[in-house]
Amino acid sequence: MIVAALYNIVDQIFIGWSEAGAFGNAATNIVYPFTVIALAFALLIGDGSSALFNLSLGAKDNEKASKSIGNGLLLLLIISVILTIIGIIFNKEILTIFGANPREVECYGYAKDYLQIICYGLPFYMIGQGLNASIRSDGSPKYAMIATVSGAITNIILDPLFIFYFNMGVKGAALATIIGQIITFVISVFYLRKAKSFKINKDTIKLDKKVCKQAVSLGLASLITQLAIVIIIAVANNLVGKYGYMTLASSGIPYGVVTPLAVIGICMKVFGIVISIVIGVSLGGMPIIGFNMGAGNIKRVKETIKYILIINFIIGSIAFILFEIFPTLIINIFGSGNSFEYLEYAKYCLRIFLGGISLTCLIKSLSIILQAMGSSFNSTLLALSRDVIFFVPAIIIIVLKSQSVVTMLWSAIIADVLSFILGIILLKVEFKKIEK
Repeated sequence: MIVAALYNIVDQIFIGWSEAGAFGNAATNIVYPFTVIALAFALLIGDGSSALFNLSLGAKDNEKASKSIGNGLLLLLIISVILTIIGIIFNKEILTIFGANPREVECYGYAKDYLQIICYGLPFYMIGQGLNASIRSDGSPKYAMIATVSGAITNIILDPLFIFYFNMGVKGAALATIIGQIITFVISVFYLRKAKSFKINKDTIKLDKKVCKQAVSLGLASLITQLAIVIIIAVANNLVGKYGYMTLASSGIPYGVVTPLAVIGICMKVFGIVISIVIGVSLGGMPIIGFNMGAGNIKRVKETIKYILIINFIIGSIAFILFEIFPTLIINIFGSGNSFEYLEYAKYCLRIFLGGISLTCLIKSLSIILQAMGSSFNSTLLALSRDVIFFVPAIIIIVLKSQSVVTMLWSAIIADVLSFILGIILLKVEFKKIEK
């Protein structure tokens, strides 16, 4: 999961050190939500199919287990092709939705170039990411990791080569990303020939309405979790476009639009690294929880949940300390020669916007835990609460009242506190159900 997050963050780092600088970082932030949408649908099918696969194995229904993986693969192919076509045809509309302004000519141009190239790699990206969950659930986490790491290393090697040596800039970053995704896709598809607990043939690929419905239901929380990130960025980007020039830095100079866009994009990528670790730990426990729920071993379920929450709280606490003490060091990884206003806003963003990261880690964990326990409704509700139900109203109300792109950052902490309380309540409700 860390390596998967590196696909985007590595591009951001190299672009930040290129001639594109802050304009390139702002551009990738504008395009980032569309790639998250692709990942959201990949996880909807991938995580949903693997959750159903584990539950079916626990209940000793091997035929249904194989169908869950086969149906998931076909759904991934169909959805990825549709999303690719949408991305290519509605290029301008997508950029506008996510905060692009044609009047910011340089930034808009970079965003358009990046999106056009990224679209062609979506089928490889989505199928590769979706199959990763199935490979893990089949008892081959090392193979799943190798598939993802191979693609990421390829991306890391090609990024500086294309961006600096061939002087391709933002286009080079996008091309390196696609090639890395293809490598992951090829390795993941090859696994289908050596799977341990499922078979892919014409019978298992043939769409089964009941299996598809169950898989989608179980994967809905993963979809919502990712789409929530899209909503956060889209809302924040558009508010920045409206109030960026109305908010003055301590120097008396307005922050503008490009600076907040670039900084928020970087913060979301850093946030993504932490959450990827948390999701990785949680997904690692998902097969254990799912299998033992199916087998009726509740003690094992509770032990797994306890360890997941402890580990992820420690991860969140370490991240909190780093964000609060070393914000300048973190932001300077993504480029040098930044203005005073840029660095000032970056400090606010890391310290305030990501100030509730410890609670966020627990919220993301609880959502996946509820999903693994088969409680798709509560899992989806919790996934929605932090990033949509609480965050969106909070950020809109705060920014309309203050007209400040700094004050609006506190909305994230408000959402974290309220969602964590809800998550604890939902987990207790689920425990009462299984103990009856």
